[in-house]
Amino acid sequence: MMNHVNRPTKKLRSSAKKIGELLAATLERDPHFYFFSPDETTSNKFDKVFEVEKRAWGDLPQETWDLPESSGGRIIEMLSENVLFSVMTGHLANGERAMTGSYEAFYPIITSQILQQMKFIKQTSATKWRAPMPAVNLLSTSTCWRQDHNGFTHQSPALISTLLAIPSGLANCIFPLDDMAAKESYEFMLDSVNVVNLTTFDKNERPRYLSAEQAKSFYYNGGAAIIDEYSDNEPDFVIAGCGDIVAHEAIKAIEILKNDIPEIKLRFVYINALTYRSIGTRGNRLGSAGFARLFTEDKPILANFHGYPETLETILENYTYRGRLRVHGFYEEGSTTTPFEMLRRNAASRYDLAIDVARCCKRDDLVSKYKEAIISNHQYAVENGEDKEAFSD
Repeated sequence: MMNHVNRPTKKLRSSAKKIGELLAATLERDPHFYFFSPDETTSNKFDKVFEVEKRAWGDLPQETWDLPESSGGRIIEMLSENVLFSVMTGHLANGERAMTGSYEAFYPIITSQILQQMKFIKQTSATKWRAPMPAVNLLSTSTCWRQDHNGFTHQSPALISTLLAIPSGLANCIFPLDDMAAKESYEFMLDSVNVVNLTTFDKNERPRYLSAEQAKSFYYNGGAAIIDEYSDNEPDFVIAGCGDIVAHEAIKAIEILKNDIPEIKLRFVYINALTYRSIGTRGNRLGSAGFARLFTEDKPILANFHGYPETLETILENYTYRGRLRVHGFYEEGSTTTPFEMLRRNAASRYDLAIDVARCCKRDDLVSKYKEAIISNHQYAVENGEDKEAFSD
């Protein structure tokens, strides 16, 4: 039986705000839970936490504009990822849960500390007398694809590639598609032990694609599913998304292609999580038979990935041969520019994906049409400082 999901509503919601609500609820019910964050809690839209808990501040003077603060607050804000991570892992070693949130580009600052923690997890897991330790949970937002004001310095998904390359397999990289998937990823992280979870999501409002049960299914069905609304039976091409913004572009590419080539059959598969050499999480990997059911035995696979393309391509090559694959993603091309222009710069826009399919179908007329659409928006963005309305979704 295939892993199918349907999209119930198009109302826009923020995954980051949903996680902020969940963090607030956890702080309220668990007096030992801590949230660690640089001075970006509000920027990352986790600020719901300030409605139920105070920020640790000691006995320093407070100004009228300061957020709620106290010497005993359990929201730890400090502009030092290194210090925050060290304190958090000490808290986890005591058996108490915690999470940390940051801009995606700043997590690589603590890469060495994360890798040392993975070594610690590996050693302690082999020690019988030691109880399982709550997971190291990293909430990663303000991502490379939406740094309209901060620019190239704030555009780096490098930690994803690093974690997925570690042979110990003690890391899960999770990419919730919408706010419902974000909720399930949060619950998964909160319940995890002896692992590092990196969950990456956009902080802006985006469509909801999944129901609660469908979002939950990713954690027992191998971490990937067919999205029925955008899929045909016996497809000619399989288009995959892994990451909320790039998946949206993949869906838009499908809509464009279905309009211009009505006879074409396409399937959209969403990849919710990756772990070492596998789709899925450490305890719920997608097997080869499951991959064949989702991605077919031999049809071309066109994927759009949140991070560096080679990272996903390497994992997909464990399931199938390179000749089937064409993976788009972040090619380290950035700037202070518009959202669609960021996608264009990295060849990850809807039209870049549609061009790949049009070329396979030998539709040079469509290749030219799609290139013209890309150029037209580029010129508009340069002149107006924003994308055309058609691309501002």
